[in-house]
Amino acid sequence: MMKEDLLQYIWKFQYYNSHQLMSTDGDQIQVIHPGTHNTNQGADFTQAKIKINETIWAGNIELHINSSHWNLHGHSADNNFNNIILHVVWNCDIDIKDTNGNNLPTLELQSRVSKVLLDKYRQLMDVAHFIPCEKQVPQVNELTLANWKQRLVAERLITRSQNCLDILKETNYHWEETFWWLIAANFGLKVNSEVFQEIAKTLPLTVLTKHKNSITQIEALLFGQAGLLKKEFSEKYPAMLWKEYLFYQKKYKLLPVDGKLYFLRMRPANFPTIRLGQLAVLIHESEHLFSKIKEANSVTDVKKMFSVAANDYWHYHYVFDEESDYKIKTLGSQMVDNIIINTVVPMLFSYGLHHQEESYKTKAISWLEEVSPERNVITREFENLGFANKNAFDSQAFLQLKNEYCNHKLCLQCTIGNSLLKKAGY
Repeated sequence: MMKEDLLQYIWKFQYYNSHQLMSTDGDQIQVIHPGTHNTNQGADFTQAKIKINETIWAGNIELHINSSHWNLHGHSADNNFNNIILHVVWNCDIDIKDTNGNNLPTLELQSRVSKVLLDKYRQLMDVAHFIPCEKQVPQVNELTLANWKQRLVAERLITRSQNCLDILKETNYHWEETFWWLIAANFGLKVNSEVFQEIAKTLPLTVLTKHKNSITQIEALLFGQAGLLKKEFSEKYPAMLWKEYLFYQKKYKLLPVDGKLYFLRMRPANFPTIRLGQLAVLIHESEHLFSKIKEANSVTDVKKMFSVAANDYWHYHYVFDEESDYKIKTLGSQMVDNIIINTVVPMLFSYGLHHQEESYKTKAISWLEEVSPERNVITREFENLGFANKNAFDSQAFLQLKNEYCNHKLCLQCTIGNSLLKKAGY
């Protein structure tokens, strides 16, 4: 069965037999320009130009599956549809009158569209594969795919930038504070990100800067606000942190965040205690971090900024009061890549977007090409289909494609889907 988005797609790209076009009233039609697809209120296509017999008309075009949908949608009483020069339908089941009582020029397309195109579209919609077109992907040329990945990455960064810009408003347009909130959330990983960000919100940089020279004071503030400190510790170090925290809690009128931190089903290296310890050292060793990242010339320079390890206590611990084998708790390369992909690049792109400076947006995208690719269920499936996953630029493109297009079967809005259907069109 024909769908309206497919009919719009067919009209937009003129994928029908346009030889000797005739209206349902027998008038000759020539499409000079199909118009611009309108996704807002009003006609489907605006600024179109057609020739009916010997007269050239400029205006809007409306599409429906059945011509009777014109009345069903109440277009006759809607001023947005006063300037319709052509009604394009799949099936003309009734004649539609214009405001003067004459038949509205109508073009029926169902006998003019390739059955191959319809069958290919139906195949894409009906399959239950990882992506609808996975059996046809080899038909897509490399240039088409490369250009589409560029757009997918840009789309993904624009979407992710919105979160950065929303937080920027919360911080009264303080870029360093915004970056602090986002970095803290990233250190919490998915399972603890919300609580980590709440901790950051309760500890503004104006407070942390006063204590950045003392790693114990920073840890006391972070662990205290996380609700991980208590009265009864058998070891001296956490007991000292507890006393430090009580002092600063009273001084700054701090309330621990309302949220639970999770440890279960997590590698010990990712425990929130370890991540908070590493975050404390990052604060201790850096200043004006986002400003330095903005001016960095390469990803290598950025990675050096995140080359931190939790303090000595954590070399023998994963949690308080439970000693473990010695292991330096450095921020691993995989985690640093994660931070660059999920915080540094979106933040840099947001800065360029907000200030309309293309150089920062370009740098953000280029840095993705210098970072190792993400490895997850989605990227592995794309690799199994023969897609090259060489860097984070590729993996971010695949995540956007799968989550925003393939999962919703938006093949008509996808360049890959378009290229496959085009082969079947006129």
